[in-house]
Amino acid sequence: MKAVILAAGIASRLRPLTNNTPKCLLKVGEKSILQLTLENLLENNITQLVMVTGYLEQQIKDFIAANFPQLQVTYIYNEVYDSTNNIYSLWLAKDVLLGDEMLLMDSDIIFDSKIIGALLQSGYENCLALKRHNVGDEEIKVKIDNKGCVLEISKIVPPALAAGESIGIEKFGKEGLYKLFEAIDRKVVDEKMVNIFYEVAFEDMIKQGEEIFVVDTTDYVCMEIDTATDLNVAAEVLAYKAKMQKN
Repeated sequence: MKAVILAAGIASRLRPLTNNTPKCLLKVGEKSILQLTLENLLENNITQLVMVTGYLEQQIKDFIAANFPQLQVTYIYNEVYDSTNNIYSLWLAKDVLLGDEMLLMDSDIIFDSKIIGALLQSGYENCLALKRHNVGDEEIKVKIDNKGCVLEISKIVPPALAAGESIGIEKFGKEGLYKLFEAIDRKVVDEKMVNIFYEVAFEDMIKQGEEIFVVDTTDYVCMEIDTATDLNVAAEVLAYKAKMQKN
């Protein structure tokens, strides 16, 4: 099992905080987003990491080297990070991932480590973490069938038809990963669609007959960090969680 973290973007919505710091190294309370994520991986005994970097990549490399020497890290640099989206960053990691299982994560979420465990223990080859709540226009929304199998996944799924939000953590088995990269190749190589979300490839592989199931992780803390307000709210959530655990 290899974990993949996509951390190439500029995060312009968080400026000026990201003028000199990559988004994943912004602090939520006392720890950075990346530190929290890597600690969650280690709690689940995942030590092989593929890190796709771009903007201010050296800071990320230095941080991991100084704080997580036990991780086996492969770095991949997205030279066109300012004009591509996460599907392209993931495509760059193809050669180091095929033949293994993959845990895919966005680099801008704080989440409970139990979410990783829920995916790994789900029994599904391909699955994603789902948060059930009232969704709006900005979330990556998921429409499912009565088996919990994904039918559609995108920002344009009508909220009334959505089971909830995909929080940005997915697991793919070896065979599923081959099918995923076939779909990504069609988008990136054949259609030159490099500035789209990787969920477009999820939908493509589903149309080809593959299955991706949802795992309900609503009961666990998870937040995407897009704004300075999100950082403050996330810090409060983590502080409250820590206080409750002590009690």
